[in-house]
Amino acid sequence: MEFRRIGSVNPNLLFSRSLTFTLSLSCAGWQPPPQPHFQLPEQPPKDLVDALRVILSNPSSLDTSKSEQALVRLTPDAFDGFLVSARRFVHPKTTLSFFSFASDRFDFRFTLRSYSVLIHVLLSAGLVPPARLLLIRLIDKKMPVCFKYSNNAHHFEIAESLAGSFMGHGAGSSKAFDLLLHVLATQFTSTGGLQYAFDVFRYLADRGLYPSLKTCNFLLHSFVSSNELENCGKFFEIMRRGVKPDIFSFSTVMNAFCKGGKPECALELFLEMEELGIKPNVVVYNTLIHGFCKHGKLDEAFRLKEMMVRKGVSPSQVTYGALINGFVKLERFSDADSILKEMIKKGMSPNVVVYNTLIDGYCKAGNFMAATEVRNEMVSKGIEPNSITYNSLLKGLCLMGQMEEARLLLEHMVSSNVRVNPGAFSSVIHWHCTKSELDYALRLVKEMMLRNFKPNDAVMTMLLSGLCKSNKYEEAMEIWTKMSDKGFKVNTATCNALVHGLCLSEHLDEAVKVFTEMLEKGISPDRITYNTLISGYCRSGKVEEGFKLVEDMRKCVQHPDLVTYGALIHGLCNLGRVEEAVSLWHESKKEGLVADAYVFASFIAGFCKVKKLKEAKNLFEELSAQKIEPNVVVYNTLIDGFCKDGNMTEALGIFDDMRSKGILPTVRTYSSLIRGMCITCQMEEAKKFLDNMKLEGLLPNVVCYTTLINGYSKLGKMDEAISVFNEMSENGVLPNKITYTVLIDGYCKLGNLTEAAKLLSKMIENGNEPDVVTYNTLAHGFCKEGKMDEAFKLCDQMTQRGLVLDEATYTILVHGLTRIGRFKEARLVSERHNLLDIQEHSDDPADLHHWMKERFNPDMLVDAVKDSL
Repeated sequence: MEFRRIGSVNPNLLFSRSLTFTLSLSCAGWQPPPQPHFQLPEQPPKDLVDALRVILSNPSSLDTSKSEQALVRLTPDAFDGFLVSARRFVHPKTTLSFFSFASDRFDFRFTLRSYSVLIHVLLSAGLVPPARLLLIRLIDKKMPVCFKYSNNAHHFEIAESLAGSFMGHGAGSSKAFDLLLHVLATQFTSTGGLQYAFDVFRYLADRGLYPSLKTCNFLLHSFVSSNELENCGKFFEIMRRGVKPDIFSFSTVMNAFCKGGKPECALELFLEMEELGIKPNVVVYNTLIHGFCKHGKLDEAFRLKEMMVRKGVSPSQVTYGALINGFVKLERFSDADSILKEMIKKGMSPNVVVYNTLIDGYCKAGNFMAATEVRNEMVSKGIEPNSITYNSLLKGLCLMGQMEEARLLLEHMVSSNVRVNPGAFSSVIHWHCTKSELDYALRLVKEMMLRNFKPNDAVMTMLLSGLCKSNKYEEAMEIWTKMSDKGFKVNTATCNALVHGLCLSEHLDEAVKVFTEMLEKGISPDRITYNTLISGYCRSGKVEEGFKLVEDMRKCVQHPDLVTYGALIHGLCNLGRVEEAVSLWHESKKEGLVADAYVFASFIAGFCKVKKLKEAKNLFEELSAQKIEPNVVVYNTLIDGFCKDGNMTEALGIFDDMRSKGILPTVRTYSSLIRGMCITCQMEEAKKFLDNMKLEGLLPNVVCYTTLINGYSKLGKMDEAISVFNEMSENGVLPNKITYTVLIDGYCKLGNLTEAAKLLSKMIENGNEPDVVTYNTLAHGFCKEGKMDEAFKLCDQMTQRGLVLDEATYTILVHGLTRIGRFKEARLVSERHNLLDIQEHSDDPADLHHWMKERFNPDMLVDAVKDSL
């Protein structure tokens, strides 16, 4: 824009609207009183006047005895008349003591004018602190005085009274008005004191009374500090009627215009100031330059800088800093660099603020190399980077995705005790969460909380979820509790992530604890919270608890949806309570819900569980009628049901249908088929499925291998079983305790106890801890061969390893002892371990032997193993 001098500036152009105001008071319905006409009130009797003169003119102290005698005869109006007349003769401190004595001892209610006169007297004597305190108590209505008006109009009454008592004597100063305005603006900010100060100022100005220039400038500055920019302009226009503004006044109002987005208006005021003969200084120029830079008008700002140089005002570091900041924000880095060079050429050393501005700008623009060069130049000049420098660099690295470098920089900042911005912490934590480096992310979150920074909700949600998935639920609970202890409010989504993670990791009790604490802390659970917990209960077999939560859900106006019903149906079907699940589904249909693939899969699994495979197949075929494409879960569920039933014809038919529809089989699919072939003793087919898996790029897991090993072991084909066992190890799949147990069981059935015992030792060497089932399997092998000493040694080993012998263990021992005719020992074991059923048949050895043979089924030892497969 062109800088031209304006001959005459219209106030209407300087401000958003005309600055000719009428008095607008804060208290509706209250009108300021008319211009007061001074009249002397009625005087007290002459002897009382003389007594009061003596009392109040005493410079030493207050004579309380004489004061008491005078107060008995005195009325507030009479004293008011006396004080107005005698104000020049009274001693300020003695008079203040008299007011205090009369109010405290006699509850004497002085008039407001009496207090006003006292304030003038105190200020004339330079006693500002007591005058200030007295004025504060008057405004706060803590003095025994009656105001004419209610609500918030009493500050006008005080102003009126001060004006009346001041004008009534035609002499004095503006000290009382200065004090009143200052007290209103500083002591009553929470109740609109600054606005009251403005209203009182207008009231006084309308009567030709003005505070000092110092007070006016203070109020102008207060308006700008409080962001009351329009009031600043209005105040300035009224002030100019009776107070000549100085350079500070103009500069403050210019700053208000610049803050309000009107730097052009600030410039017009600047030109008017020059016309009035006030020479702008560097502060004024900097105010304007900063205003233009802030609003992206860098060309105008630069021309202002050139103007100040022409007029002999040297730019300061602030001038150059504002220009550099402005150019950087517009990414005009070459211009910013030119300004920096000019600054250095003029002998000014850029400070840390200037360098930080450049570094931050380059980082935001993605030019980290340039930012680093500026940082290096800064260090070479002996200027230490501060927290702003480091945070800008850290933010730049995060924006560019250079997270490894960001992590290293963050480590340096933390170890150097440099303040790290919460956003930078969160960015690095988020990155570590995405890389599943949860321990490091957790450490950074703890570091944040040590610094009283709240991690953002997205980061906390991701971290808590990741910790639970990694089975680090204790760490998840610890960090959640710490956030709560710190007073950081956690949102529902973050709580949901923790509840979900705890439920998935089978820590339902902890999930319920979090849910309870949510309610206690006023965090409202949503439908996701309820559904997550209901699913957790149902997966744990606690369906009734799930139903209770549904009732709570309804009370909180959270209506159950398809997910809710799906979880309950799944839970009921898992327990074999299919009929109840069907009834529940009929209930859900009344609410307009339509079954999805998950609900169908739950029902199919339920029917398979209760051996109603025909119903499961019918439901599967109904999917097409419902136009629901069965997914891999549905297919796997039905295939597994038929495989468990030994109906491989149906299972293979469904398998072929699955492949024909382009649905690729999973490890779970092949695991079920291998198991089915093993159940039907088709071991070659089972092995083919294992080989086909690998050809299709699927890596058989420990379940697939163990199932096949179990099939061979069951048929006594231990060479084949060991071959699969070795293949398993060669392919990097580690055997588990179930794998070892089925092999031990296979050798025991063949009577090869040596190999069985070797396998137990190998199992322990490889870090697989045997359980009671493993030991019972081998113990049964020893007992069957009559090797009771070895069986008892095995029991001792169990105890040494911290395992508790169960009823099956003792039953095996009793059975073994009975087989070899050691009936007395068998009875002793049964009595000692309270095997009641055995004791009923223990009187007759033959009867006991027959009962054990009839009741004891060796295969029960590996039933748990088969179920887990």
